[in-house]
Parts: sequence; structure tokens; C-alpha cells
Amino acid sequence: MTEMTAWRTPVLTRRIENWSDAYTNGAHIAGGERWPAAWVEPARTFREGLGGDRARLDLAYGGKERNRIDLFLPQGTPKGLVVFVHGGYWMALDKSYWSNLAAGPLAHGYAVAMPSYTLCPENRIGGIVKEIGAAITAAAAMVEGPIMLTGHSAGGHLVSRMASATSPLSGDIRTRIRHVVSISGVHDLRPLMRTAMNETLRIDEAEALAESPVLLRPIEGIRLTCWVGGAEQAEFVRQNALLANIWTGLGAETAAVVEPDRHHFSVIDGLADPDHELTRCLLAK
Repeated sequence: MTEMTAWRTPVLTRRIENWSDAYTNGAHIAGGERWPAAWVEPARTFREGLGGDRARLDLAYGGKERNRIDLFLPQGTPKGLVVFVHGGYWMALDKSYWSNLAAGPLAHGYAVAMPSYTLCPENRIGGIVKEIGAAITAAAAMVEGPIMLTGHSAGGHLVSRMASATSPLSGDIRTRIRHVVSISGVHDLRPLMRTAMNETLRIDEAEALAESPVLLRPIEGIRLTCWVGGAEQAEFVRQNALLANIWTGLGAETAAVVEPDRHHFSVIDGLADPDHELTRCLLAK
């Protein structure tokens, strides 16, 4: 009797032929052309509704034109600080598009800081990392207590980068970080070297190795959640799982969440809702 070998069918990932398309979002979302313009009015209305006593705008954290923070304050003494870092592939947009996302944490008593930063190609991604470190340092000096970091897309990369062993943050601030939530984060920069936008980003091999969180060790004791929409491009879902899996193996407490039916532009909406699971996850002790 011949012994039979039980073969297993290999699980293959989809081969990517067009890397630029893999990182394009609007073209794959119904009505995707509405963004980013759709964010402008809700953000403006939110800022105006808070008023000058609770919406402190354009606070300087450095000497460059875009080194500015908007700080939103809750009623009473803040329980701590949330920092939200915006996306736009490190080369577009600014803090003004996202103000209303502060509503969820504010309702729970947390202050929210939203920085802008110098964009590519005027800056390099490594330079943006340093600016975000300076922004968080400045905001942490304004608000006492624990710090929660969150960011979207490129902002997800930047907050994850703050939690890596080569973070520009001081030891004192690192110990205050209670949770990092990367939303649709780009955690491995190497694939972006194959996209058309790298003409602007100018990522080279050295920068990709130095600035990709998946290639770096997490800081001691960090808690990381990677959050992505179930209707996003496959590359964002892959990048989401990638960092959580790697940092788990390096001793971090991690989770990877896929929120059903959310696309790249709607996945952040939960932060505006005090009762949404994204807000509750971010603030969880």
C-alpha cells in the first residue's frame, strides 16, 4: 500500500501590478470625489461652536509656518491628552479638516491637540517625524495626565513612529503614553517607493528602513491598536495587520481591528461620536 502525502493548498496573497493604484483611495469609493472637501464644513462648524475659550487655534510648537497646533479643551480640568495626526500621504491637507473628530474624546473629558506639519517635498518623512515629536512635546506641556495618540493614514504612520524605539519623544513623555491607535496606517514605507507619488515623497531605501514602524522595535510597555475599514483597499488592510503582528512578536500589547463597511474616508468618523467603539477603544484604560 502506497503511503499518500497530504498536500495543503498554499494561501497566496494577491500580486500587485500597479502600486500607485493600490494606494489610491478616492477612485475606489463611490462618490469618493467628495473628499476632502466634505470634511471642511463640519470641522469649521465645530471650531466655531466651541468658541475661543475652548478652541485655542494656531499655537506655535516650532519656527516653521506649519508648526501649529489647535488645542480643544473639555469642560473642566482635562483628564488627559489625545493627539490626532492628520493624513494626506505626508504631502497634503492640514489640521483644519479634522476638528470635529475631537468631539468624542472631549465628551469624555480629554483635551485634544491637532498639529499641522511641513509637507513633502519641502520636508522629508524623517523631518515630519521630528516635527510631530515636537508638536506632541509642546501639547504635553499644556495638558497634564496620560496621553493617547491617534492618526489617520500617514498620520497613523506618524503616531506609530512615536511609539517606536527611535521615537523623538523624551522618556518622560513616552511613559505618559497610555495607548496608540493607528487608523488605516501606512506602517511599511517600502511599497510606496514603487508609486508615482514617490516623486514628491522622495523615499529612498535608507529612509524606508529608518522610518517604517514595522522595521523598528516598539518602546517598552506600549499598547497599540491598528484599526482599518473593511471596505478599504487591500493594501491598507494588509498594512494594518502587519504592524500589530510584528510588534506582538516584539513584546508589545497589540490588537488589529477591521471595522465593517467603513472605507478610507469614513473610518475616522467614529472619533466624533463619544459612544462609538473607536472613541472608547482609544480612551480605554
